[in-house]
Amino acid sequence: MSGGGGGRAPRAGVGLRRRRRRAGRDVFGTLILAVAAVTVLVPFAAVFLAAIQPTDTLVPTLSWPKEPHWENFAEAWTSARFGALMRSSAVIALGVVPIAGLCATLAGYALAVLKLPASGLLFALFVAGLALPYEAIVIPLYFDLKPFGILNTYWAVILPLVGAFMPFGIAWMRAHFQSIPVSISEAAQIDGAGPLATFFRVMLPTARPALTTLGLLYFLWAWNQFLLALILIRDPARRTAPTGLGTFVQQYGQNVPLLCAGTLLIITPVVLLFLFFQRHFISGLLQGAVK
Repeated sequence: MSGGGGGRAPRAGVGLRRRRRRAGRDVFGTLILAVAAVTVLVPFAAVFLAAIQPTDTLVPTLSWPKEPHWENFAEAWTSARFGALMRSSAVIALGVVPIAGLCATLAGYALAVLKLPASGLLFALFVAGLALPYEAIVIPLYFDLKPFGILNTYWAVILPLVGAFMPFGIAWMRAHFQSIPVSISEAAQIDGAGPLATFFRVMLPTARPALTTLGLLYFLWAWNQFLLALILIRDPARRTAPTGLGTFVQQYGQNVPLLCAGTLLIITPVVLLFLFFQRHFISGLLQGAVK
């Protein structure tokens, strides 16, 4: 009897130590997340507090003003014509997302499932496109698009962005389709499904989280486009919101509260979109990490 009791005591001690280590890891993880949250939220709070300060404030502080100047948002909206600029950004982003998403999904499926000849070389060429900066292609693009008569239109930005987004999108969707067991596509082929039927009926439904994440990233990148819209669109009313913010900074460079108000107006749609699709976005990021 005494031997049995002595055996239980060491096991209880080991279990207690494990629970303590697990509790310590939980506390450490919570602290890390709290620090990360503070580093993200404090800049937003600083910009918001600066936006409601009096317009003659040169160095805003992290304090609530005695009289918040909410009219700074209305003044920034009307002065920079953010309504037309946001509409242009939305048109460009909504034009880029479906075209780029469809092309990237089809290409990723072909490279991952169809086993095309020289698929490794093709994928390497696409990945090399990730290193191509916008600054290196914007001037050649201007002269290439000029004969087609689409300069100063939304297509002058949409089409180049579709091509520029392809390398990342193809790599993203290829990784997703490679994470799906081969037996699924083989079973569809045994049932008589061709490549397109397998893609639309079997593979595409499984890609919803990955496509949602890719679509959000595409929308964010297209919404924040600055250089291509500045060079390829001459009409200021057709340019994107970040381009209008750059002009706004030149006009009101000394008015820090007004600049902060304009910045918040531009990032608000993207933040709301992310919050709405947050679960899908995180699911797409984590997809494939655990099979």
